[in-house]
Formats: sequence, structure tokens, C-alpha cells
Amino acid sequence: MSTLHVLSHSPFGDSRFTACLRILGEHDALLLCGDATYALQPGTAPFETLQGRGLKLFVLAEDLQARALQAPGWAKAIDYPAFVELSIGHDKVNTWL
Repeated sequence: MSTLHVLSHSPFGDSRFTACLRILGEHDALLLCGDATYALQPGTAPFETLQGRGLKLFVLAEDLQARALQAPGWAKAIDYPAFVELSIGHDKVNTWL
């Protein structure tokens, strides 16, 4: 069974980011949106943590653009229709509120 984890809160504000990473399974995927995209700022601890994990990592392109960030090669920038497809392609969707 696979789960798409959707994280929208800054990785610097609370423990949701680390808690989410702790429970990700091998068939799961992570979608960063909103302020969670700040995890892709090079040189930060969240960036370093994500870089070496080999995750199925997606990020909303619109949110990257709004924050003047770029997706690294190990993360795939997607649009909203792709987000819907990603959601349909997983057994469950867990939004970290």
C-alpha cells in the first residue's frame, strides 16, 4: 500500500517535516507545497536531509516559482493536474495539517 504525503508547512517552524520523513515507507511519495518548498533551499539542513534519501519527491512548480526556488535534479516539479494524478496513483493521501 502506498501513501502520498503532502506537506505544506515550513520545515523550520515545527516538527512536521521530520515526523513525516520518519514514517515514509518505501512505496510512499512526498509532495512539498506552500512553505514546505523552503526545504529545497540549498545549504539548509532540510535540503541535506532530503538530498541523500532517494525519496520519490515532488514539488508544486507554482510554489517554487513564488519563492524564487528551483527544483534540484532529485525532485520533480509538477503542476496541479499532475498533483491530481499523483493522488489517484496512491492508495492513500496524508496531508500534514
